[in-house]
Amino acid sequence: MRILVIGATGLLGKEIMALLSEEHDVVGASRNSPAVSVDISDKQSILAMYKQVGTVDAVVCVGGTAKFAPLDALTDDDFAFSLANKLMGQVNLVRYGVPYISQGGSVTLTSGLLAHHPMLGGAAVSTVNAGIEAFGRAAALELQGKLRVNVVSPGWVWETLEAMGRDSAKGVRAAVVAQAYRKCILEDISGQVVSVTH
Repeated sequence: MRILVIGATGLLGKEIMALLSEEHDVVGASRNSPAVSVDISDKQSILAMYKQVGTVDAVVCVGGTAKFAPLDALTDDDFAFSLANKLMGQVNLVRYGVPYISQGGSVTLTSGLLAHHPMLGGAAVSTVNAGIEAFGRAAALELQGKLRVNVVSPGWVWETLEAMGRDSAKGVRAAVVAQAYRKCILEDISGQVVSVTH
Protein backbone atom coordinates (compact mmCIF):
# COMPACT_ATOMS: atom_id res chain seq x y z
CA MET A 1 0.00 0.00 0.00
CA ARG A 2 1.27 3.50 -0.85
CA ILE A 3 0.53 6.01 1.94
CA LEU A 4 1.06 9.78 2.06
CA VAL A 5 1.63 11.21 5.55
CA ILE A 6 1.28 14.99 5.87
CA GLY A 7 2.93 16.48 8.93
CA ALA A 8 5.57 13.75 8.71
CA THR A 9 8.28 15.68 10.56
CA GLY A 10 6.21 16.29 13.70
CA LEU A 11 5.97 14.09 16.78
CA LEU A 12 2.92 12.09 15.64
CA GLY A 13 4.02 12.15 12.02
CA LYS A 14 7.34 10.50 12.84
CA GLU A 15 5.60 7.75 14.86
CA ILE A 16 3.06 7.11 12.08
CA MET A 17 5.83 7.00 9.47
CA ALA A 18 7.83 4.52 11.56
CA LEU A 19 4.80 2.30 12.21
CA LEU A 20 3.53 2.20 8.62
CA SER A 21 6.95 1.94 6.95
CA GLU A 22 7.32 -1.58 8.35
CA GLU A 23 4.78 -2.92 5.83
CA HIS A 24 3.98 -0.13 3.36
CA ASP A 25 5.52 2.36 0.94
CA VAL A 26 5.21 5.59 2.91
CA VAL A 27 5.78 9.09 1.52
CA GLY A 28 6.24 11.91 4.03
CA ALA A 29 5.31 15.55 3.38
CA SER A 30 5.51 18.66 5.57
CA ARG A 31 6.39 22.34 5.47
CA ASN A 32 9.96 21.40 6.40
CA SER A 33 10.41 18.35 4.18
CA PRO A 34 13.07 18.72 1.49
CA ALA A 35 11.56 15.86 -0.55
CA VAL A 36 7.85 16.73 -0.55
CA SER A 37 7.00 20.18 0.79
CA VAL A 38 3.42 21.29 1.49
CA ASP A 39 1.64 24.15 3.24
CA ILE A 40 -1.90 22.90 3.80
CA SER A 41 -3.22 26.45 4.22
CA ASP A 42 -2.36 27.04 0.54
CA LYS A 43 -4.57 25.35 -2.07
CA GLN A 44 -1.87 25.59 -4.76
CA SER A 45 0.65 23.94 -2.45
CA ILE A 46 -1.75 21.04 -1.85
CA LEU A 47 -2.33 20.60 -5.59
CA ALA A 48 1.42 20.72 -6.29
CA MET A 49 2.03 18.07 -3.61
CA TYR A 50 -0.53 15.69 -5.10
CA LYS A 51 0.88 16.20 -8.60
CA GLN A 52 4.40 15.49 -7.30
CA VAL A 53 3.45 12.40 -5.29
CA GLY A 54 0.96 10.90 -7.73
CA THR A 55 -1.50 8.12 -6.92
CA VAL A 56 -1.67 6.85 -3.35
CA ASP A 57 -3.88 4.37 -1.50
CA ALA A 58 -4.21 6.41 1.69
CA VAL A 59 -3.60 9.92 2.99
CA VAL A 60 -3.00 10.77 6.65
CA CYS A 61 -2.89 14.35 7.90
CA VAL A 62 -1.36 15.24 11.26
CA GLY A 63 -0.45 18.73 10.05
CA GLY A 64 -2.19 22.04 10.64
CA THR A 65 -2.42 24.41 13.52
CA ALA A 66 -4.83 26.79 15.27
CA LYS A 67 -4.35 29.73 17.63
CA PHE A 68 -4.54 29.10 21.36
CA ALA A 69 -5.38 32.24 23.35
CA PRO A 70 -8.09 33.65 25.65
CA LEU A 71 -11.30 34.50 23.81
CA ASP A 72 -10.97 38.23 24.46
CA ALA A 73 -7.45 38.15 23.01
CA LEU A 74 -8.31 36.25 19.81
CA THR A 75 -8.51 38.57 16.82
CA ASP A 76 -10.39 38.14 13.55
CA ASP A 77 -7.03 37.25 11.99
CA ASP A 78 -6.44 34.56 14.64
CA PHE A 79 -9.76 32.90 13.79
CA ALA A 80 -9.14 33.29 10.05
CA PHE A 81 -5.68 31.73 10.43
CA SER A 82 -7.07 28.79 12.43
CA LEU A 83 -9.88 28.14 9.97
CA ALA A 84 -7.63 28.46 6.91
CA ASN A 85 -4.92 26.26 8.34
CA LYS A 86 -6.08 23.26 10.36
CA LEU A 87 -9.72 23.19 9.19
CA MET A 88 -9.74 24.23 5.51
CA GLY A 89 -6.30 22.72 5.03
CA GLN A 90 -7.69 19.28 5.89
CA VAL A 91 -10.95 19.89 4.02
CA ASN A 92 -8.93 20.73 0.90
CA LEU A 93 -6.72 17.66 1.31
CA VAL A 94 -9.88 15.63 0.83
CA ARG A 95 -11.43 17.79 -1.91
CA TYR A 96 -8.33 17.93 -4.08
CA GLY A 97 -7.09 14.49 -3.17
CA VAL A 98 -9.98 12.49 -4.63
CA PRO A 99 -8.42 12.12 -8.13
CA TYR A 100 -5.12 10.97 -6.60
CA ILE A 101 -6.46 8.38 -4.13
CA SER A 102 -7.11 4.83 -5.33
CA GLN A 103 -10.69 3.59 -5.49
CA GLY A 104 -11.62 2.39 -2.01
CA GLY A 105 -8.65 4.19 -0.45
CA SER A 106 -8.82 6.37 2.62
CA VAL A 107 -8.12 9.77 4.10
CA THR A 108 -7.55 10.13 7.84
CA LEU A 109 -7.77 13.63 9.33
CA THR A 110 -6.89 14.90 12.81
CA SER A 111 -9.12 16.81 15.24
CA GLY A 112 -8.46 16.77 18.98
CA LEU A 113 -9.73 16.59 22.51
CA LEU A 114 -10.93 20.21 22.63
CA ALA A 115 -13.76 19.47 20.18
CA HIS A 116 -15.67 17.89 23.09
CA HIS A 117 -13.74 19.01 26.15
CA PRO A 118 -13.13 22.76 25.81
CA MET A 119 -10.70 24.60 28.03
CA LEU A 120 -9.78 28.19 28.73
CA GLY A 121 -7.93 29.66 25.77
CA GLY A 122 -9.14 26.98 23.39
CA ALA A 123 -12.10 28.65 21.65
CA ALA A 124 -10.48 28.75 18.19
CA VAL A 125 -9.03 25.25 18.58
CA SER A 126 -12.37 23.80 19.75
CA THR A 127 -14.16 25.41 16.79
CA VAL A 128 -11.68 24.00 14.29
CA ASN A 129 -11.57 20.50 15.82
CA ALA A 130 -15.36 20.21 15.92
CA GLY A 131 -15.52 21.39 12.31
CA ILE A 132 -13.06 18.72 11.21
CA GLU A 133 -15.13 15.99 12.83
CA ALA A 134 -18.36 17.26 11.22
CA PHE A 135 -16.67 17.51 7.83
CA GLY A 136 -15.21 14.01 8.15
CA ARG A 137 -18.63 12.50 8.73
CA ALA A 138 -20.22 14.48 5.88
CA ALA A 139 -17.41 13.79 3.41
CA ALA A 140 -17.60 10.07 4.19
CA LEU A 141 -21.25 10.12 3.09
CA GLU A 142 -20.53 12.15 -0.04
CA LEU A 143 -17.62 9.94 -1.09
CA GLN A 144 -19.16 6.57 -0.24
CA GLY A 145 -18.03 4.02 -2.82
CA LYS A 146 -15.02 6.14 -3.83
CA LEU A 147 -12.96 6.47 -0.69
CA ARG A 148 -13.24 6.31 3.08
CA VAL A 149 -12.87 9.35 5.37
CA ASN A 150 -12.17 9.10 9.11
CA VAL A 151 -10.89 11.40 11.85
CA VAL A 152 -8.54 10.61 14.72
CA SER A 153 -9.05 12.69 17.86
CA PRO A 154 -5.94 12.43 20.02
CA GLY A 155 -6.00 13.42 23.65
CA TRP A 156 -2.95 14.87 25.35
CA VAL A 157 0.20 13.21 24.04
CA TRP A 158 2.63 11.95 26.71
CA GLU A 159 5.73 13.33 24.99
CA THR A 160 4.14 16.75 24.49
CA LEU A 161 3.13 17.02 28.14
CA GLU A 162 6.62 16.00 29.21
CA ALA A 163 8.19 18.64 26.93
CA MET A 164 5.85 21.27 28.44
CA GLY A 165 6.86 20.26 31.97
CA ARG A 166 3.32 19.06 32.73
CA ASP A 167 2.12 15.80 34.27
CA SER A 168 2.79 13.29 31.50
CA ALA A 169 0.85 10.58 33.34
CA LYS A 170 -2.32 12.15 31.91
CA GLY A 171 -1.09 11.62 28.35
CA VAL A 172 -1.04 8.84 25.78
CA ARG A 173 2.26 7.92 24.15
CA ALA A 174 2.62 8.99 20.51
CA ALA A 175 3.24 5.37 19.46
CA VAL A 176 -0.19 4.41 20.85
CA VAL A 177 -1.87 7.32 19.04
CA ALA A 178 -0.20 6.19 15.80
CA GLN A 179 -2.06 2.86 16.06
CA ALA A 180 -5.37 4.73 15.63
CA TYR A 181 -4.24 6.05 12.25
CA ARG A 182 -3.20 2.54 11.22
CA LYS A 183 -6.69 1.31 12.21
CA CYS A 184 -8.36 3.96 10.02
CA ILE A 185 -6.21 3.00 7.04
CA LEU A 186 -6.51 -0.77 7.29
CA GLU A 187 -10.00 -1.39 8.67
CA ASP A 188 -13.14 -1.05 6.57
CA ILE A 189 -14.54 1.94 8.45
CA SER A 190 -15.67 5.36 7.25
CA GLY A 191 -17.28 8.41 8.84
CA GLN A 192 -15.77 7.50 12.22
CA VAL A 193 -14.10 9.68 14.83
CA VAL A 194 -11.58 7.51 16.64
CA SER A 195 -10.73 8.99 20.04
CA VAL A 196 -7.42 8.16 21.70
CA THR A 197 -7.47 9.25 25.32
CA HIS A 198 -5.91 8.14 28.58
